[in-house]
Amino acid sequence: MAISLNSDPAVSWKAYEKHIFRFAFVYFILQAVPLDWKYYKHLFSVNWLNPTFADLFNSSRYTPQFFRQATSTDFWGLNTLADWLIVALIAVIAALVWYFLENRKRIQPNYPDLYYLLRVILRYRLALGVIAYGLIKFFPLQSPYPSLSNFNTDYGDLSAWKIFSLSLGVAPTFEAVLGGLEIFAGLLLLYRGTTAIGAFIVIIFHGNVFLSNLAYEGGEAIYSLYLLHIAAFLFLHDAGRIINLFSLNKPTQPDGYKPVYTHAWQRKLKIGLKSAFIFIFVFVFGYKTYAASKARPYHYPVAPGLSDAQGLYDVSEFSRNGQLHPYSKRDTLRWQDVVFEEWATLSIRTAAKVEPWLGGIETIHRNDKDRLYELAGTTSRHYYHYRVDSASNTLHLENKNPNYLDDRFQLHYERPDSNTIQLSGVDSHGDSLRVVLHRLDKKYLYEEAKKGGRRGGLIL
Repeated sequence: MAISLNSDPAVSWKAYEKHIFRFAFVYFILQAVPLDWKYYKHLFSVNWLNPTFADLFNSSRYTPQFFRQATSTDFWGLNTLADWLIVALIAVIAALVWYFLENRKRIQPNYPDLYYLLRVILRYRLALGVIAYGLIKFFPLQSPYPSLSNFNTDYGDLSAWKIFSLSLGVAPTFEAVLGGLEIFAGLLLLYRGTTAIGAFIVIIFHGNVFLSNLAYEGGEAIYSLYLLHIAAFLFLHDAGRIINLFSLNKPTQPDGYKPVYTHAWQRKLKIGLKSAFIFIFVFVFGYKTYAASKARPYHYPVAPGLSDAQGLYDVSEFSRNGQLHPYSKRDTLRWQDVVFEEWATLSIRTAAKVEPWLGGIETIHRNDKDRLYELAGTTSRHYYHYRVDSASNTLHLENKNPNYLDDRFQLHYERPDSNTIQLSGVDSHGDSLRVVLHRLDKKYLYEEAKKGGRRGGLIL
């Protein structure tokens, strides 16, 4: 759109500006204002006296969806451009009806006031989106530090998106700087005089996010484009004046529109709503995110794992149906190594290729089994959520990968010493297993480099 819609009430709008505005008004209202009953069902389920940061973050992610690509683990599903097409078609029809009614003198809209209202709605919608993402970066949660299983996965067995995310996860200071920039842009959007600066920052930032999602096959490409096109619309309002002032050295008039409040309560309501927005989505959300960052990244499960079992284990003995399988890099049935995480996740590496889970949508889940970040984009490890029955020394395992939901089994465990675990039981195919695991005292170069950074040298 190569025009800047006029907000000055002293200047009459041209016919083509009205045509464009009618479409833009309906289109962006449908994009920004929640009209999905599921969204309000979620809002009413939140304890607003003590909301979690997950409640606030999920509330910030609304987009209209007609073709919902649902899975068992997401909140809204993945956005598609087909949803945008439906919104655009509705906007075209509504704009034609609007034009017909206005031509018949049935309605006499005040275009400058409507344009101001639209910009206010979009400013706050965009601010909510970028502040929410900024907070989970500022308190490094979005890309957490790699898990032990991640450290023991070959580079070539990770998807491009997972490599990108893990690379950001080992640089929490850089992640925090990115988050701070997003928060700064969001705060600028809350004030009319600094909207253009905030929108410009969002265009640069989320332009990179959009391209990164395309390049690394992330799941947030459409949502980042959603925020990007709102920012572009907001920036368009001042783009002509900025170009005239800084590039063409032409005289430039400021925006002549000022909202008029005919009643005192209207101004008080405006101040109250803005204050409530800042209090809830900046201070409360910020505190809740900070508190979550001090616990554990939301991508990883919460339930503790088997006591004192965390580590990488070599599979020193593996038998299936009574047949001993000696170590082999090509044996797709034999386990090659096992990792027990600090939490209740056990990962097993085999020679068989795993069909990876590539869902990359940024959603915060309550249930440990739904937290799939640790396994996403991995082709050489199966990740199992397990429950410990300490009375019978049994591990009940469920494959977390949605492509292997039927892969469940239970194993009896014995621990003859602190570094050995013996497992026996039956897998999901009914085959009996006997496995002996020995914990390795493995050093990780990155961990040792961090220690060396504090002590003045690299320890190997």
